[in-house]
Amino acid sequence: MPPSPGGRFRHALRLIGWNLLLTVVGVALAAIAGEAYFRLTAPFMQSNASLALVLVPNVVYLRPPNTEIRDTNRLDFWTVSRTNSLGFLDREPPNPERAAASCHVSIIGDSFVEASEVPIDHKLQVRLEELAASRLPRLDITTSAFGFENTGQVQQLPFYDEYARRLRPKLLVLVFVHNDFSDNAPLLRKVQLEARGWNHRLEPTVGRRPDGELELAWSLPQDPLPSISPTPAPNLASWAVRAARKTVNRSWFGLWLCGRKGCFPPDRDRRRTAMIELTEVRRTFARNELHPLFEDGLQYTRFALDQFKQRADRDRAKLVILASHTLKINDPIFFKLMSKMAATLGIPVIDQSDYILRQGATLSDTQWPHDRHWNPAGHQWAAEALLEYIEEHPTICDRPTGPDTLLEPTYN
Repeated sequence: MPPSPGGRFRHALRLIGWNLLLTVVGVALAAIAGEAYFRLTAPFMQSNASLALVLVPNVVYLRPPNTEIRDTNRLDFWTVSRTNSLGFLDREPPNPERAAASCHVSIIGDSFVEASEVPIDHKLQVRLEELAASRLPRLDITTSAFGFENTGQVQQLPFYDEYARRLRPKLLVLVFVHNDFSDNAPLLRKVQLEARGWNHRLEPTVGRRPDGELELAWSLPQDPLPSISPTPAPNLASWAVRAARKTVNRSWFGLWLCGRKGCFPPDRDRRRTAMIELTEVRRTFARNELHPLFEDGLQYTRFALDQFKQRADRDRAKLVILASHTLKINDPIFFKLMSKMAATLGIPVIDQSDYILRQGATLSDTQWPHDRHWNPAGHQWAAEALLEYIEEHPTICDRPTGPDTLLEPTYN
């Protein structure tokens, strides 16, 4: 007896159901196998670069000294470095006597100098010292670097006052990148820190005296940004959903499917709004329409560079700016503004982009495919460009150094 129409329909549904189940199971097993492979072959999955910072008096928040730092974007680099006794991702600086007896070069900057994306042996300062030892051994060049992420020249001034100055450098190098203008502007910086949830930091800033003149000051500590999303009531279902989201966000499958930010980014409306506002301001800046906030950024950047120049002149050090490739990779307006500012202050500019192009490479060869920071080639070219400047100005190493009393750093 042939099956009834209802029986045929149920049979078809069972076949479809089994096929769907087998498909889902097959995809799940493939995802699990791929996840297991990547977890076995990748050195590690998560960075600890956001670990608790320590407040250093008269400086800023830095990383804990003598601490292992792991950093990865899970696509291009997996690095394990160790902070030195000062909290910077560099070798131990030479003792002051050794530095003073050599042609010492101190390099100051933000995350491009901190360079958690590459091993310490590949960083600008190490490559410069090694290149100089082979090409200019008579100059006896030693190096040190003081870099910390998300800082501009305003926040980097204490790096010189508290650390680099003690080494009596013959050459002081400021690594200037595309976001330094906004990092130096107090209001723009506040927006950025809020977007990152870092608005509780105590750090140097720029203020105005009653007569309108700019002055250095310490920003007042602020409360951490409160949570925007209400905490769900603790129950098994909400715990399972949060655990599933966290698992997907931290998985290779989630990285492949949704990108670096994950499939389920946290709900931070206020921070997201702050970043959108900052992006809009940057767009007007890129169109040569200077937003009033960026006008402040230019003033404060010039003020910070002038402060560095006064310190270098006081201590008889040669001050130069190493302009990162990021100042030109999208639009050269950042480079034009910075170089014009530096020229008025009498600060030479070393153009990394120009050096790279003269080597027959492209600016994108300098950075990671999924990260704008320097890859090992970027650090190598930065070191070569800096060494080229030293070769052209060898008398830098003959300069007598040592502070006098023309200027002492003050923070109100």
